[in-house]
Amino acid sequence: MSTDKTLKKALHSNALLMLITRLHFYIGLFIGPFILVAALTGTLYILTPQIEDALYKNALTTDSTGPSRPLSSQIAAAKESLNKDLTLFAVRPAPKQGDTTRVMFLDATTASGARAVFIDPATLAVKGDMAVYGTSGILPFRMTLDFLHRQLLLGEFGRNYSELAASWLWIVAFGGVFLWYKGGKKNQPNVASRTPYLTTRKNHSQLGLILFIGLFFFSATGLTWSKWAGGNISTLRQSLGWYTPSPNTNLVNIDASKNTDILFDQVLATARAAGIDANKIEIKPPRKANKAWFVREIDRSWPTQVDSVAIDPSDMKVVSRADFATFPIVAKLIRWGVDFHMGVLFGVVNQILLVFFGLGLCTMVVWGYLMWWRRRPAPGAASKPLLEAWQKLSITTKSVTLAIAIILGVSLPAMGVSLLCFLVIDCIRWKKAVH
Repeated sequence: MSTDKTLKKALHSNALLMLITRLHFYIGLFIGPFILVAALTGTLYILTPQIEDALYKNALTTDSTGPSRPLSSQIAAAKESLNKDLTLFAVRPAPKQGDTTRVMFLDATTASGARAVFIDPATLAVKGDMAVYGTSGILPFRMTLDFLHRQLLLGEFGRNYSELAASWLWIVAFGGVFLWYKGGKKNQPNVASRTPYLTTRKNHSQLGLILFIGLFFFSATGLTWSKWAGGNISTLRQSLGWYTPSPNTNLVNIDASKNTDILFDQVLATARAAGIDANKIEIKPPRKANKAWFVREIDRSWPTQVDSVAIDPSDMKVVSRADFATFPIVAKLIRWGVDFHMGVLFGVVNQILLVFFGLGLCTMVVWGYLMWWRRRPAPGAASKPLLEAWQKLSITTKSVTLAIAIILGVSLPAMGVSLLCFLVIDCIRWKKAVH
């Protein structure tokens, strides 16, 4: 009786190992290219902020000295430089002496939908005029790299590639750790038995262990930007109260959308008096009636400064605020996680860590394909299908794996669709092997 139980346990363990091995192989073979491109383009993005600062130095900085002119005057200078009528949606005052002010307009002709005119705050000279994107305010050079990383410059359709990579990355990481654990002595081949395949396998598994936490982290934070899974994550966050607090900008019977330019200086003074003390801030006028002005800190380095206030322009009083110090811990962790993913939280140290992880992940994908090439089956040779391994599991384990697959497939649609593709391919191969 004891022998039968031991045998069944061994068969179950072997079936589970076979299942995860086959799934790990499928992910590496079919999703590997997407993960490689995401890691490579992400690394390029992280490497380039200093390059962009140098490329656009004339627009970002000024040699002039003297007191800054009122924001209303800087806005007027920016508007005069335009060759068409555009909607002003935000102003970012010069953070420090020698920097320029960004007067930002909506412009559907740019890839980002936004355009900034860079104004010398002392002389009102126009220093630059170009597309800008995101809270970090990246410029055309890094914007191209960002869109390349996010959607391969293919628009909304291209976002599926990065979502596919992020959806499977954490699964392949967990699967790799499981295979390493089950590999035992195979992960440490002695000199006599070492082959190119075993050496590559050892390097692949050891690097995976080093990168494991980072791979899970980048997968989770990357999914927050995705189209399908990102929407599900947002819904979950709202239901659990994990949303990021923001000021209530609703007003009653106040048409704050008129004569906005002359109010920028008063709003700035009110925000400063209310404790918005970061060097980097953004002021947004309301775009419709019954809305307050919105002022926020945009310094996401460490220590994080992202406080924000809503200001009633009729009496210049703060009507609502959201201070980072009062954020729930989950909201803080999400903020820090996203900023670390973008390489801005810890400056150069953050960049170095991300480059290490990015290049490490690229190396792992290459090693994975190298292992497959060295041990690829001969033409026509049979290999163990995924479904065959699943059939050998116990009823309980079958039910659990099926439930997990359904839950993840619904929560992460890119994963669900691609898993179905895996199963179709697997069924076709299985039928060919049987016949």
